[in-house]
Amino acid sequence: MGYGDIEKDANGFLVNMEDWNQDIAGEIAAVEGIGELTDRHLDLINYLRDEYINNAGVQPNERTMAKAMSEVWGEKASSKDLYTLFPMQPSKQAAKIAGLPESKRKGGY
Repeated sequence: MGYGDIEKDANGFLVNMEDWNQDIAGEIAAVEGIGELTDRHLDLINYLRDEYINNAGVQPNERTMAKAMSEVWGEKASSKDLYTLFPMQPSKQAAKIAGLPESKRKGGY
């Protein structure tokens, strides 16, 4: 079953997180114009999934995401780095590719 066969909301976010897998993430990324997901893309996607699933539905803002990726990557990550990976607002676009519900938060900070 592919992304086209899965139930989505009006903005293309998965209705059921359980429908997600890494292949689906790749299909969503292609629809989003990102191309092949790199290890850095997957680091952020997996971080967002872990925070949401294992931390009571937390959806980190971009400042928190950059701080977490700095630790994972062993170098300072900036908001610019996140936008390089996910140009259409990292906190929303990465969450979409991660199969998470759409954040209702305004802005990245």
